[in-house]
Amino acid sequence: MSKRKWTNVEVLGAEINAMREAGKTRQEIADYFGLDKVQIKNWVNRYNKEVKGTAQGITPRPKGRPRKDGQWPHQNEKTELERLQMENKLLRDFLQFIGRK
Repeated sequence: MSKRKWTNVEVLGAEINAMREAGKTRQEIADYFGLDKVQIKNWVNRYNKEVKGTAQGITPRPKGRPRKDGQWPHQNEKTELERLQMENKLLRDFLQFIGRK
């Protein structure tokens, strides 16, 4: 069986972890899935880093370029409502300050 050039290793994550817990080496896991040892090594390193970060309470940052409006892409409704209420209060205070209302 020839080695695959690319595969989504994230899909195989649960199986890879099960094989690691069973005591399989990275080379044995790579041979089983038809991948390179380096692909398994990189996935294991990324997985360990993610687990270590979540254990310490570090949330992963969103990938990619930040949005132009400065908003997080998954802002929940409660946060949005609080932001709008604060903005509304600031505008009311400003209008009272300049004597328009």
